[in-house]
Formats: sequence, structure tokens, C-alpha cells
Amino acid sequence: MKRDLIGYGANPPDPQWPKDAKIAVNFVMNYEEGSEPSIMDGETQSELGLTEANGPGHGIKGRDLAAESMFEYGSRVGFWRLHRLFEERGLPMTVFGCALALERNPEAAAAIRAAGYDVCSHGWRWIKHSELTEAEEREHIRRAVESLEKTVGHRPDGWYCRYGPSLNTRRLVVEEGGFLYDSDYYGDELPIWTEVEGKKHLIVPYSLTNNDGKFTGWTGNADLWFSFIRDGFDMLYEEGLKGRPKMMSIGMHMRLVGHPARAMGVKRLLDYIGGKPGVWITRRTDIAKHWMAVHPAK
Repeated sequence: MKRDLIGYGANPPDPQWPKDAKIAVNFVMNYEEGSEPSIMDGETQSELGLTEANGPGHGIKGRDLAAESMFEYGSRVGFWRLHRLFEERGLPMTVFGCALALERNPEAAAAIRAAGYDVCSHGWRWIKHSELTEAEEREHIRRAVESLEKTVGHRPDGWYCRYGPSLNTRRLVVEEGGFLYDSDYYGDELPIWTEVEGKKHLIVPYSLTNNDGKFTGWTGNADLWFSFIRDGFDMLYEEGLKGRPKMMSIGMHMRLVGHPARAMGVKRLLDYIGGKPGVWITRRTDIAKHWMAVHPAK
């Protein structure tokens, strides 16, 4: 695989966001709860990733009921809190949806469909794609597309793996067809065209920096998270005012930022960003379609 350490360099293209916006902001809700590794689904232990008990397991043999209930909070409670915050403000978002997780909560899938959120496939399950064989990964991609078409009413427009892609992922996504983009890349703040086996393919980069995963590390409260994301927004907004507009991805997990004390940070952020002129708060699929129209592949 080739690497590009130069990118757009000193003179990135003007994205020409709609209505001359100075920044495009995309909020992403990661819907993973119910598809994570678990003994009931064939793994050897329960998943603890991005929970209150984040880190190594506790040596529990068999099902870890505490870990399972922390994930269940996300789908039972956290989803609805985040959904209400966006619904009350009439704001769009993108759902990185694990197909099996949405199958297991038809009510949430219906709410996503009714709200018009776009869905980027987060895989059939929330597992490490780098550990799958090529045949297994091809089947996971196919099953995810088929499942999401049924639960949210349309095929996913994009693709994004947990932990990053395998060496085969992008090729298999292009082979499956029907995707506008993938987001398995963190190296830029603007969409990028690449070529996969002779076909032009769009990458819409994601971010683990502007992400509530920080709550499992050094960011202990909503004020710290809000101020961190706000500062990132302010820098990009200022650059946009100076003629270099970019995009900003803000990642949320229902079992993390869906808790009341953390959700206050989301509330402050939505009101802060929503009060600025020249901000395009949009879905990921709309960014991809805009880029295709204004900056088509050459």
C-alpha cells in the first residue's frame, strides 16, 4: 500500500461549501451497542471498550454482566438523549451504524429513519476487521448492506471500520459497490480522491481527536470536553474566515456522551456552534455529494 505524506500541501482546494460557509461540521453518532464482542455472539469474553470500565478485562470467566449493561445503557437511554438534543434543534447528524446493533433495536432504527439521519456502515459487527479473512470481511460487508437496507430503509452511503481497516477493506468496499465514500482515514480535513483498481473512490476523513473517546482518558467532565472541541472549532472557523475552509467531524458514543453529565457538553456545543454565522452543520453523505459535484475526480 502506498502512503501520501504530502497531501494538499500549502494550498488546499477551496471546498466552496454551500452558502459560502466557512466550515462544514458533521456530528457522528456511533451506534455500536448490541454488536460488540460478546460470549453470546461467539467471542471469548465481553467487550469493555469505551465504557466506564474502559481498559483490560477483570478476568471474569463467562459473561461480564456489568460490561453488557454498560453497553445496554447506550441503546436504552443514551441514544434517545442524543436524538432529542438534535431533534429539538432541527439539526442533522450521521449515524455510524453497526448493522446487527440496529437490528436489535427496531425502535431506534425507526427513529433514525424518521429523522432523516444518513447512515454510514460501521460494519456488520463492532469487531476488528484486521482479524477477518478476506472472505469473512467480504461477507460482513455484504451482510451489513443487506441488513441496513431493511432496518433504516436505505443502503449505507459510506463505510467505516472499528479500529481501522484491514489491508483489504477499501478494495472490498469498492468491489461491493454502491458506496459514495469511506471514512477509514484520519490524515486530512478535506475529502480526498483515490483510485482503487482503476476506479475513482472518495475518502471523507474522520477524526478520533474531536471525539468523546476522550472521556475514557484525561477529559473528566463536560466542561473540559466542550472547551476542547470548541477550541478545535474556533481554530477551523478562523481559518475559514481567512479563506481556507475545512470540515470537522465530531464523534459521539451513546454509552459515553449519552450520560447526563457528559450530554451537557454536547448541548453547550450545539448551542455554541449553532450561534455562529457561516457554519454548515450537515450529514456526511451531503459532504460527499458536494465534493463529487464541485471537485469531481480527475
